[in-house]
Amino acid sequence: MHLPIADFRGELAALSAAFLWALATVAYGRAGKHVPPLELNLVKGILAIILLSLTLLPQGELLVAIDRFSLLLLLLSGAVGIGFGDTAYFESLRSLGARRALLLGILAPPLAALMALAFLGEMLNPGAWFGIALTVLGVAWVVTERVPRLSHEAAHLRRGVWFGVLAALAQAAGAVISHAVLTQTAISPLPSALLRLVAGVVTILVWILVRRQPVGRWLRIEQSRRLWAVIAFATFTGTYLGIWLQQTSLKFAEAGVAQTLLATSPLFVLPVAAGMGERISPRAIAGAFIALAGIALLFGLKSA
Repeated sequence: MHLPIADFRGELAALSAAFLWALATVAYGRAGKHVPPLELNLVKGILAIILLSLTLLPQGELLVAIDRFSLLLLLLSGAVGIGFGDTAYFESLRSLGARRALLLGILAPPLAALMALAFLGEMLNPGAWFGIALTVLGVAWVVTERVPRLSHEAAHLRRGVWFGVLAALAQAAGAVISHAVLTQTAISPLPSALLRLVAGVVTILVWILVRRQPVGRWLRIEQSRRLWAVIAFATFTGTYLGIWLQQTSLKFAEAGVAQTLLATSPLFVLPVAAGMGERISPRAIAGAFIALAGIALLFGLKSA
């Protein structure tokens, strides 16, 4: 049986989001050298809220009709996945670098699948689990290749690992909660993305106030204009478009499958690196093909 391409919109949206997140991760990595993680998450959240509001306003979807319980769940998913999850990811990115931070992010797909099974009763067949495992293995093989030795202290590395695991847990939980609302209500991906971002930004603001963290010091450095440009690019691609596509994938694909495809960002870094003249090793190519085989299996099972 051959399904029309519209039936794969969730999976295709997830892969598109992964590509955009690959570009954004490079940009956020550069900005994170100068901007504290909480502030970076706050700035990108506010910018994305503005962009999403400007998109929704002409459509008349800025205020959506949704029951109170579903609204609270969406806000909770934003607080957990964006407020805590993204901040923890930026902390991990700052401590470990992109490759190791991305490696820990690979924990999110199986965690999301297990959470969806436990709390939503969403069953995946053995073939889907095998596809998830194959994709995760391929991505891990790519990410773990030639990781440069870091000169940080062991305590600093442990901090990065801790935040990386926390980010994976928070992002998986946020994705599953959001998936539950999107599949059981009529709300569309774009308004749900806006609600999640608002909850995430409010969480970050409370976090900053509780910590009494001084903000804005990075605005005084000479490269602040360049930093704004980098953050704006990363926000447009990775947050505005990325979260829109993520919500689309969570509405139209199983949570475990969507989270697996969303975690393929490292694969998309390879052609970008090749285009910039970097040599791509046989191991990286092999890992990419393993992951692509897992992705093909996930698509093939749906069309069977």
